Amino acid sequence: MAAPTIKNRIKKNWQMPKLKTHKGAKARIHITGSGKLLRRKRMSSHLRRKKPTKVTRKYSDKMAVDGADYKRLHRMLPYG
Repeated sequence: MAAPTIKNRIKKNWQMPKLKTHKGAKARIHITGSGKLLRRKRMSSHLRRKKPTKVTRKYSDKMAVDGADYKRLHRMLPYG
């Protein structure tokens, strides 16, 4: 029986490359247990004093990501 060639050894130990997580998406998107993607609302970071209390209270809620963006964001977060 012949010794295994280098080509066969490489093929035997070959694995798929790891997928990289997009760190910006990781910081901004939250993934629920059921797999939904949640995001923060816009216009909530500063200039809140002049906004009504009712509005600023709603900024604490998270919104579901739109269906048009779901596939793109899911690709950015492969292990989420």
